[in-house]
Formats: sequence, structure tokens, C-alpha cells
Amino acid sequence: MTAHPPPATAGRHPRLADRLDGPLFFPVTAYAPDGALDLTVFRAHVRAGVDAGAAAVFACCGTGEFHALTPEEFADCVAAAVQEAAGRVPVVAGTGYGTALAVHFARLAREAGADGLLAMPPYLVVADQEGLLRHYTELAAAAELPVIVYQRDNAVFTPATVAALAATPGIIGLKDGLGDLDLMQRIISAVRTDAPDEDFLYFNGLPTAELTGPAYLGLGVRLYSSAVFAFAPEIALAFHRALAAGDDDTVNRLLDGFYGPLVELRNQGRGYAVSLVKAGVRLRGLDVGTVRPPLGEPAPAHIEELAGLIDRGLALAAQAPGAGA
Repeated sequence: MTAHPPPATAGRHPRLADRLDGPLFFPVTAYAPDGALDLTVFRAHVRAGVDAGAAAVFACCGTGEFHALTPEEFADCVAAAVQEAAGRVPVVAGTGYGTALAVHFARLAREAGADGLLAMPPYLVVADQEGLLRHYTELAAAAELPVIVYQRDNAVFTPATVAALAATPGIIGLKDGLGDLDLMQRIISAVRTDAPDEDFLYFNGLPTAELTGPAYLGLGVRLYSSAVFAFAPEIALAFHRALAAGDDDTVNRLLDGFYGPLVELRNQGRGYAVSLVKAGVRLRGLDVGTVRPPLGEPAPAHIEELAGLIDRGLALAAQAPGAGA
């Protein structure tokens, strides 16, 4: 593993929750033609995102192919993201697998200078609520970093479990990748009732989260992950500004002309939530390489369709109020 200099965020901000206000950037992980990690290109990708206006960098998460990285590669990527962010915005790193490995990755992230963790579902097993609660409680106790829990796949929580998580020291939020708005409302109500003193964060974590942004905003959930920001920050920023300002005309133009068709394209292939984003980054001029197995590349026709969608989205974003800001 590469030796890392002291992180630029040494003495990091004690309140990560206060800094997560704006577009959340989930960079892809760059690979060279031989498949090895390309930290030079990864640094350029992170730097470009921060310069474009990201509010935070979520490194080595789902879009960043956490599942495909060795612990050494993970540590090197997180350290590179921290160094490129240089304290301007927080860096949140992914962690996952079983409890022991999740703790191991969490400690690697802390040593690399990360400000927080996104805890992805445990690997393979389908646990009951008591087991899930124990997993995330033990992770939070050992991590010594603020933890955001990711609800999706085999990690789906009852409202009572989320209220218990919200009352757990070190756990600061829930990212929802399930999309059950009825459940989300009951979760929010349970936390508000059972853990009223907790300043708990909620994130819309669905793929292409902008498509459901207005619906989540109706629940009071304003934070969301933006995969589009990785390859078209101009579009992501235009949508974010419009949603925050209540500019329904711009929101609807972007949903109808770009985000809706993008989701239709994303649904054409397995793994496109990652590989299509990576193709988008390449289309915008940065060669971040292809995805690692078991993911596969999008079909050439789908990449061509993506190129046309990006052009259309950029044209729509250029028409949005504040586009020149």
C-alpha cells in the first residue's frame, strides 16, 4: 500500500452533517488500460468535481466500484480524494461486507483522512433487524467516524430499527436506495417521535436520484446522491438549483428531456448504474477506463444514445436560470 502524507483535513471538521449541503459527488474509480488503478486520472476526476461545485466527495462507494477494490487500492483512492479536496469539502468513503471487514475498511478510511463513512449493506446474507442493528452499531463504535447507513437490497429497516440507529452514537443519517416512500415517511415519523433530540440526516440514494427528487423533497428529504454530477456537473447543478428554488418549469424540463430518458437508458442493461456513468465521464473527455468484472460495458449503441442525451441535457441546463453562475 502506498505511504500517504498527513491528510489535508487533519483536525477535520467535527460536524460532518453541517457540511453536506449541495450536490453530492460520487466519483468513478479510474483504471489504466491494463486494469490497474490509475490514481493520476482519479485525482483529476475528483479535482474537477470539487472545482465544479460539489458539496462533498463520496469516494469508493457504489459508483466508485467499492466491490472491485482491494483494501490497498481503497486506501490509496480515499487518500487521493482527501488530498485533492484539501479541506474544501468533506470526503466520505464507502465501507461494507461483513462487520469485521467493514470495520477494517472504516479504519483504513480514517487513516487516509476521510471525514465520514457510507456503510453499504452486508455482503450476501439476509439478516434480521436485530442482526442489522448490531452490525451498524459495532461498525459505528469502531469506526471513530460519522456513519451514514445505506438502505437497499438486503439491508431494509423497520422504522423502529432506524430510530434505534438514529440514537446510536456515530450514526448520523440514512441513505435510502429502496424507494418505498410509504416506508420512508414512517421512518421519518418514528425518528422524530422516538429520537427527537437527534439531528438525523436523510438522503435520496436511488440511482439517478434526481428523477425522484421532487417526491423525496415532499417528505423533507433534500439531500441526494448525483451520479450525473460525475459526468455532467452542469446538468446536475442546474437541476439542484431549480429544485432548491422551487423552479418547477426548469425541474420538469430537465426531468422530461434528460433525466427520464437517462433512466430508460440505464434500465437497458445490468450494472448500467455504474458502467453508464463511467462511459459518460469518458464521453466528456477524461479516460477513466472501463469497469472491472463482474460488471460489463454498455453496448456501443447505448453509449451513442448517452452522448446524445448529454448534449440535450447540456442544452437544457444552459437555458436554466443561473446557468452562468
